Amino acid sequence: MAIEVGAKLEGKVTGITHFGAFVDLSGGVTGLVHISEIADNYVKDVKDHLKIDDVVKVKVINVDKDGKIGLSIKQAIDRPEGQPAPQQRERHSGGGGGSTGGSGGGGERFNRGGGGGGGGGGRPFNKQSSGRPAYGKPSFEDKVSRFLKDSEERISSLKKNTEGKRGGRGAKRV
Repeated sequence: MAIEVGAKLEGKVTGITHFGAFVDLSGGVTGLVHISEIADNYVKDVKDHLKIDDVVKVKVINVDKDGKIGLSIKQAIDRPEGQPAPQQRERHSGGGGGSTGGSGGGGERFNRGGGGGGGGGGRPFNKQSSGRPAYGKPSFEDKVSRFLKDSEERISSLKKNTEGKRGGRGAKRV
């Protein structure tokens, strides 16, 4: 039986690795379900979702010229026409506070307020303060100027806090 892209088949899980699971299809043909194609939500460990000898329904998503078969479990799920697949959570590269001006550092710095005093929190970004409409996104120039202002404030604050801690006996270095 020839394996065609888009075909939905049943197979048996024959092996589990940290990057996915091998599924034996009919006729002794084996394909790989990558970890990203196992479930609609984030999969940290394949063993949390699959076990060896599980029978799963898979969809063939690609067949390489060297015979490797790519499979998907999440695409094999039959959904009603109007219902899209559940969206994954959006991941942010920063840690701590997000774009709403919460405490901590990270997330998008351009949306944080200027300074914020000693708490590290900051005010929400006031779109009216730069003289442009509240409905538009900040332009590149606005973002750069906000970044420079924020950066200068942080450097001056850092200099103030480290100036007295350098030398011994209270003498400031010049």
